[in-house]
Amino acid sequence: VQLVESGGGSVQAGGSLRLSCAISGRSNENYFLAWFRQPPGKEREGVAAMYTGFGGGNIYYDDSVKGRFTISQDNSKNTLFLQMNVLRPEDTAMYYCAAVPLCPVSTLSPAGYTWWGQGTQVTVS
Repeated sequence: VQLVESGGGSVQAGGSLRLSCAISGRSNENYFLAWFRQPPGKEREGVAAMYTGFGGGNIYYDDSVKGRFTISQDNSKNTLFLQMNVLRPEDTAMYYCAAVPLCPVSTLSPAGYTWWGQGTQVTVS
C-alpha cells in the first residue's frame, strides 16, 4: 500500500487547510485509514480515523480536533481527506496518513497502523 500526502502549508490562526492522501495498492476496501501528526519535539499522535469497508461509517477524532477537523474519503475511495478549520498554532505539525487492513486495538494509536505516507507540513502562526 502506498500513501502520498499533499495539501500542507502555512496559514494564519483561524484559517483552514485540506489535506489529501492518495491511496494505491490496497487489495480491498476493508481498511482503517487515519491521520496522525507529530509536532516539533513531540511524539506522533492520532488526529482522526475511519473504517472504509462495507458498513463503514465509524469515525474517530481526538478531543483536541473535534468540531474543527473532518476526515472523509472520495467516492472512489482512493483519496483520504482531512479538512482542518479554525486552525490554531498548536496544530502545527507534520501530518501523516496511515492505513491498516484490520481493526487496530486503538484507532488513534500509531502502533496499530502498518503503512505510512511521507508526511506534509502544516504551520499555523
